This record gives sequence, C-alpha cells and structure tokens, in this order.
Amino acid sequence: MKYRILRKLKDATGNYVSGEQLGIDLDVSRTAIWKHIKELKKEGYVIESSSKKGYRLSFVPDIVNLSEVSDGLNTRIIGKNIHCLSEIDSTNNYAKRLAREGCEEGTVVIANCQTEGRGRMGRSWHSMGNKGIWMSVVLRPVVNPEEIQVITLAASIAVVSALNEVLGIEAGIKWPNDVILDGKKVCGILTEMNMEMERINFLISGIGLNFSQQELDFPEEIRDKATSVSLYLKERCGTDISKIKRSQLIKMILFKFEEVYDKVNSDNGDDVINEWKKYCITLGKEVCVNYRTKQYTGTALDVDIKGRLLVRCSDGVTREVSSGEVSVRGLLGYI
Repeated sequence: MKYRILRKLKDATGNYVSGEQLGIDLDVSRTAIWKHIKELKKEGYVIESSSKKGYRLSFVPDIVNLSEVSDGLNTRIIGKNIHCLSEIDSTNNYAKRLAREGCEEGTVVIANCQTEGRGRMGRSWHSMGNKGIWMSVVLRPVVNPEEIQVITLAASIAVVSALNEVLGIEAGIKWPNDVILDGKKVCGILTEMNMEMERINFLISGIGLNFSQQELDFPEEIRDKATSVSLYLKERCGTDISKIKRSQLIKMILFKFEEVYDKVNSDNGDDVINEWKKYCITLGKEVCVNYRTKQYTGTALDVDIKGRLLVRCSDGVTREVSSGEVSVRGLLGYI
C-alpha cells in the first residue's frame, strides 16, 4: 500500500495531494494513509505535510527498493520478480535458495549491504551499505553447460552498456568479466551454476558494482586496484553522481542483460562474443596464467565461441583458458 501511495505522490509531480483524496482513491482510511506516509519518510523519502493541503513529495534520495527498481523497468522476464533486502550475507546465496525452491526465471535479489559478499576464486567482495549495487539474477538458460561462460560474458556486456547509456562512461572488460575504469576494477561478476549430467537446473549471475565509494571506503590493500563510479566521474570529469540514482543504473543493467541473454538463448552466441570483444582490454596483452600448481606467461590472442581465452604461452603452446579454472593477471599491473 505504501508504494501505491508513493506512486500517487509521484504522479502529482510536486503538487499536494490531500489525505482524503488518497484515501478515496486507494479505499483506505486517512489514518492508514498517515501511517504509510510515516513509513515512507523512514525509508528516506522527503514528504511535506500540510493540514490544509495534504502531502507533497519534494525529494527522492538514492533509495533502492521494490518501488524504485520496478517503476519503469522495461523487461519481459528479468526483474519481473524482485526481492529487495536491507542486508544479507550474499545475494547469490539468497538467490540460490529461491532457485532451489522453484522461483521463476528472471528473479532478481538486491541488497543494500552484503556481509559476506564474494567474488571469483573464493575472494571476498567489499559490499558497503548504500554505496554500491549488489544484486543477483536467477536464470534457467536453454543451453549446454559448456556454453555457460558466454552468459557470464553477457552480464559484463550489460554492465558496460548500462554505464555508457546512463552516465556516458566508456568502461572496458578484463577477461572474463571484470569491468574496468582507468585500469581499476569497478564491477565484478560471479556466476554459479546448479546442474545434473548435461542439464542446467539454474544459474545465478551475481553483479557487484561500486557506485559511490570514496578512496578511504576501500580496504587499504585494494585501493590501487578498486574504484567506484563516483571516483571515476570526479577524477576524470570533475562531476559527481548526486543526480544519478542506483535504481536508474540497476534498471538499465537488467534491461541490457535481458537483451544479450535473449541472444544466448536464441543460439546467437557468436554475436555476444563479438560484442564482448569490442570492450575487451585483455586481448593482445601479455598475461600470466595461474593454473593449479603451474604458471604460464604468454599473449592473450582471442576468445572462442565458448567464451574461453586463447593464450599463446611462452612454451609455444596455445592454451584454452576457462574462467572457472584459472586466474589471469596482466604482467604490468591489474589489467
């Protein structure tokens, strides 16, 4: 009910709406309207009250909730079912529980804070409250398990495309799915899969995007490797993100993700790979490949149709590198 009231206030475009009129429109008492208005104020909405005029929405801060994310979300599948949480151990963990219980494809889990966020290779992910986009998407793709890597690439395409669409930022992708700004990581993607034999039960695509962190918000050991949208805009453009809300970026990421995901399910993996290569900053670089107890150096040549990185190693052998098996680092820095 409170979000229905919020919708009425937004539709009034800054004008007052009487409590009586809200009660008539929504078939509830004026006392109920007042209680829901109090709840909205607690969430951060700035709502002015007047005994004679009613209520007026004067400011919407950077709030991530069901109303802000679903309002104007232009997708068919992804995001039609959204769970917004204030705090969770990991959105991927929560999404996996929902998937095992049979939730519909495209279910999205978003949290303002993660207490146990994680990235690839078991690394932890610093997920501060209200300063990033921490979300996971439940997918049930109709592809072979060996093609799953392409969906991981699709998620990184969605993030890069959304950053450009909403903020005009041109980001790059470090294989397989780290989104990079000025040589620093701004977003990581963790894909986890549940399968049996050659059948995929579900796939969870977790996206962690640093949004408004400042340098001191990051642990000292990663400050030279991590950045945020806010830091990038301030350092490169001299602007801030005060007028941009995380919900805007979330909606665009989900929209772009569905676009690319449709291509994967329509057997157009080649198109996804080619689009991903436009943003890739790894190809042509000298890289170090750590695989189990062995380490190889070489040149990143290409990405094949299954999303594997092809590396011509210094021993003369060209190896197919799968993201689930190795860690790739540039020889001259993070990328």
